Amino acid sequence: MAKVGLDSKFEQRSGLRWLWVAMIVFMVDYLSKIIIMGTMAANGEKPIAVLPFMNLYYVHNTGAAFSFLSTEGGWQRWLFGFIAVVVCGFLSYQMRQASITKTAHNIGCALIIGGALGNLFDRVHYGFVIDFLDFYYKNHHFAIFNIADVAICCGAILYLLSSINSPRSVPK
Repeated sequence: MAKVGLDSKFEQRSGLRWLWVAMIVFMVDYLSKIIIMGTMAANGEKPIAVLPFMNLYYVHNTGAAFSFLSTEGGWQRWLFGFIAVVVCGFLSYQMRQASITKTAHNIGCALIIGGALGNLFDRVHYGFVIDFLDFYYKNHHFAIFNIADVAICCGAILYLLSSINSPRSVPK
């Protein structure tokens, strides 16, 4: 019976214990951007081929995903920063409410939080986001990303999948 009590207490622990994933994402994103800034010129002449579908190409993105609102006068920096803070707060609250055993949900939230904080740091510190992962197929190039963006995309997929697969509570 003691084991059942321990399992029950473990399940009652908050999903916030998964925030270490967010910190790892933030640190890897930060370090990758430091390396890119130290070794490449922004909007350089030639991308560096890494894989048959990916180049390294360093750019400054003042907008959001796919350079959305990048041509605006700078106010978007604060809008996207505010959105990042709100999203991180909302997801942290959801993690606090979730059991530690809701692994996919908590890791999804943590990946999004880590990525959002990585891009928020760039916006506040530099005034733009550092992007450098140029994915392509043949001559068709996708948007240029960074580690934070990849974490946000993977986190969103996990979050959605965990939402679809979780049982709905039925009102009484």
